Amino acid sequence: MNWEVVTDYLPLFEKALWLTLRIGWLGIILAVLIGAVTAMIRYLRVPVLRIISECYVELFRNTPLLVQLFFLYFALPKLGIKMNAEFCGILGLGLLGGAYMAETFRSGLETVDKIQTESALALGMTRWQGLRYVVLPQAVSVSIPGFTANVVFLLKETSVFSAISLMDLMFTAKDLIGLYYKTTESLALLVVFYLIILLPVSIFGSILERRVRRAGFGT
Repeated sequence: MNWEVVTDYLPLFEKALWLTLRIGWLGIILAVLIGAVTAMIRYLRVPVLRIISECYVELFRNTPLLVQLFFLYFALPKLGIKMNAEFCGILGLGLLGGAYMAETFRSGLETVDKIQTESALALGMTRWQGLRYVVLPQAVSVSIPGFTANVVFLLKETSVFSAISLMDLMFTAKDLIGLYYKTTESLALLVVFYLIILLPVSIFGSILERRVRRAGFGT
């Protein structure tokens, strides 16, 4: 291990880190929005939209992100729909993550006994009030472990963005290895920077899960 090389590479990996974080978190925010809407459609059994949402979930959960990115980045321009690599990465991650988030949120919603919704209606709440004040707090707490796992999964999936020429962490490591053959140093930095991204998320998710369960939810 040449520590002088590691020091020289640090600024390049730091720049790649911020790009990875920006694309990753914007994609995750989009995934949460898509997942929440899709989960509600499936939970409420909205006609027609439910079938569309089921097809969407099955399509994106059963195809690799790399294939989806290739379709968005290389195939859509043939149809006249052009987007830059960064937007393509955010959209691809959001669509993939939305399918996983939808299943996580839906499973959380379905763990709440129907009798609780019926009790809320009996107390004079509307269906939406019962959903907001009775069902959602419990569903969200149950969904936290799955949600955290999905966030970690999506952040790791950013490693395929190098395939569409985004200069993320993986692209930087591969580029430096190809140019200077400093494999050990490049891979060591790659592991360290991914740990910097992922460890805080895992720790925060574990703490949040324990706090919620102590409060009486998710049990």
